[in-house]
Amino acid sequence: MCGTGVATSTVVAKKVRDHCAAQGIAVTVSQGKVMDVLAGTVGIDLVVSTTQVPASVTVPVVHGLPFLIGIGENEALAAITTHLRDQ
Repeated sequence: MCGTGVATSTVVAKKVRDHCAAQGIAVTVSQGKVMDVLAGTVGIDLVVSTTQVPASVTVPVVHGLPFLIGIGENEALAAITTHLRDQ
């Protein structure tokens, strides 16, 4: 997720998709805005967001900014793997 659901989420979605495929984790990756989750989108196991997500969102959130700046990307990928394998 990003502010508009278009630009930065495209970059992050590709990296998440590629990482999950390499780890053998079957996923469906969708892009969107934070407002989409606040509107009650169901069936989401994990949110990766480049923008702040309100505390009212009850699914796990991994901060996606590391995918854009390159610092902490491995840690973010490890967090994604952990969350998805625990499902």
